[in-house]
Amino acid sequence: MRRLKLQVQTSLDGYMAAPNGEMDWMTFPWTDDISAHVNALTDSVDTIVLGRKLAEGFIPAWESEPEGEDQASIDWMNNTPKVVVSDSLTESPWKNATIAGGDLTELVNGLKARPGGDLIVYGGSTLVTDLIARELIDELHLFVNPSSLGAGLPVFPGLDGHQRFQLVTARPFDCGITALHLEPKRS
Repeated sequence: MRRLKLQVQTSLDGYMAAPNGEMDWMTFPWTDDISAHVNALTDSVDTIVLGRKLAEGFIPAWESEPEGEDQASIDWMNNTPKVVVSDSLTESPWKNATIAGGDLTELVNGLKARPGGDLIVYGGSTLVTDLIARELIDELHLFVNPSSLGAGLPVFPGLDGHQRFQLVTARPFDCGITALHLEPKRS
């Protein structure tokens, strides 16, 4: 069965964005060691999962071939099929992206049951927190930036119950980010 991986940038105090969605606190540029780590993480991935709000900026940003990004990353982001989770859109305004709505648990379990490589979710915050709360994430890849925000959009807001995770690896990179690979401990 396919696995759903979450890759998210986070501050030391657990926020994926500042209170108004600002992301200027993230550490850039990345060094070669973290780029190689991300490439290894995405080697098994053949589908990107995004929330609608994130997709509205994410997909056009990569389609514009952002300066400072290597061509291989740009090509991968643009050529990998995307599933945009949305109950408000009925058709995709983007090429290489389909819209999927309805019950999130059914949607994700249906995607996991299809043949193919793994899935990776980049966000946004509502989708990420819903996936974590419903225990649908198989691998958490938290890229912890050496910054604290004090407030913002938390990765783990108000869960209804206790969730346990097992640390698989913790790896610091030359740019200052530490990548934590965690997997849920399910009974």
